[in-house]
Amino acid sequence: MSKHHQFKHNIIAMIYDFDGTLTPQPMQEYTILPKLGVAPQEFWHRVKQEARETGGDEMLTYMRLLVDKLETKQQHLNRSDLCSLGARIKYFPGVESWFERIAKYVRKRGGGNIRLENYIISAGQKEILEGVAIREHFTAMFASEYFFDHHDRATWPNILINDTIKTQYIFRINKGLEAPINEYMPEDQRRIPFSNIVYIGDGMTDVPGMTVTKKNGGYAIAVHRPRIPKSIATCRKLLEARRIDFYAPANYSTGRVLEKRVQLILDQIIAQVLYQREIFSARLSLG
Repeated sequence: MSKHHQFKHNIIAMIYDFDGTLTPQPMQEYTILPKLGVAPQEFWHRVKQEARETGGDEMLTYMRLLVDKLETKQQHLNRSDLCSLGARIKYFPGVESWFERIAKYVRKRGGGNIRLENYIISAGQKEILEGVAIREHFTAMFASEYFFDHHDRATWPNILINDTIKTQYIFRINKGLEAPINEYMPEDQRRIPFSNIVYIGDGMTDVPGMTVTKKNGGYAIAVHRPRIPKSIATCRKLLEARRIDFYAPANYSTGRVLEKRVQLILDQIIAQVLYQREIFSARLSLG
C-alpha cells in the first residue's frame, strides 16, 4: 500500500513539562547548584530579584547567573559534565516505570494499530536532560541550551524556552518536527493532530501550553505535589478556568489517580483514532 493510501493519524503524543511535573524539584537543585555549593532558595530569590529589577526574562537571568557562579568559583562545566549530572535527578513515585506501562496500555487498547510518542518541553537545560535515566523513552526533548565556546565552556544562553515559547514546540510536534513552523499546513496533513495530544504540566508556567493544546482539541492534565496546599490550589484554579481536563497528585505508580485519569483520556483518543481509521478504510474500499 502506498503512503498516500495509509491512515496517518495513528500516533498519540504525550508532552511533559519536566521540573515539578516528573521531578519534585527543579533539575538544577539536583545537579549544578549542589556541585557549586549554592543554596537553591538563595539562588532562585536572586534570579527573581534581578529579573524584576532589570525587567529581564527569568529564564535568561537564571542561565546567566549560573555562568556567573561558574566564573566566580573558577569552575568549568562542559557538555559531558552537564550530561553526567542528569543521573542525579530524583523523580516522583512511579515515573521510571511509567512510560513502559503507558506504552503497553496503548498497544493493548489500540490492538497494535496505534503508536505512542513521548516528548519533553522544558525551560530547564537540554544538556542535563540528555543524561537523565528516562531519556530512552522520549522521541525528542526540547529545552534551553547554552552556547559552548572553543574550550567547550558554557558562556551564554543559546536557546531559550520559557512559558510562551513552549507553544512553538507543541506546534512542531503537531506538524512534524521537520515541517516549517510558520507555514500554513491543512489539519489533515499534520503528523499528529491536536486531538491525539496530551499535555502534562504542574502549574501556571504551563498555562500557555495547556491552553494551546486544549483550544485546538487536545487534552491537558495538571499534577500537584501531594499534601502541598499551594500546589493543589493552583491545580484547582486551572480546572475552574477549564485550562485542564483533570488534575491529580504527582504519583505515577500503578493504580493511582493519575494513571486512571490518563487512561481515561487515552481510551477516548484511541476510540476516536480507531473510528477514523475505519472510516478511512471504508472510503478507500470505494476506490
